[in-house]
Amino acid sequence: MQRFTQGFYGYVVAMLVCLAGVGVFLLVTPQSRTEHIPRIDFSIDLANMRRAAPYQVWSPDPVLAGWVPTSSRQTGEKGADGKAAVTWKLGFATAKRAHAMLGQSDEGSPAGFANRMANTNEATGSVQINGVTWEQRFRKDKNQRSLVRLLPGVTLVVTGTAEWDELSALAGSLKQQSKIAS
Repeated sequence: MQRFTQGFYGYVVAMLVCLAGVGVFLLVTPQSRTEHIPRIDFSIDLANMRRAAPYQVWSPDPVLAGWVPTSSRQTGEKGADGKAAVTWKLGFATAKRAHAMLGQSDEGSPAGFANRMANTNEATGSVQINGVTWEQRFRKDKNQRSLVRLLPGVTLVVTGTAEWDELSALAGSLKQQSKIAS
């Protein structure tokens, strides 16, 4: 028995026993092969934004088929001008499983907000979506596409790694939501 616990052959036997144990463990452990994307309900954030924002809030209405809302974050921060800005960022996994986000804010510097969200200040063109002109921006090193719309009182940015058709679909689904009296 001592020859199996010492020397090179003992080492080989111990390794084989360990590998066999790992193999059995992997065979009996259930493996999930399905994709799991965390889904959130942004209806409470939307209601809070409709109450708190000094502008009419925009949201996808309805959420596009096959899209999964994955994140929602609203903030009320003081901007560089000292004025409190109300910002909402709403993220999605698209039907093609790319990333898209809607950002909107009444920040004192609309161009500054748009530049930060798009990670660039260079326009590459424009596109008409539902009769409205959106500025296109593209940052190649991040594979990030953005659609920017500067409105009186609010800046809208639709951005992400999604292709132009998906970003355009998100921009086209946006509808102004009525204010809720607080």
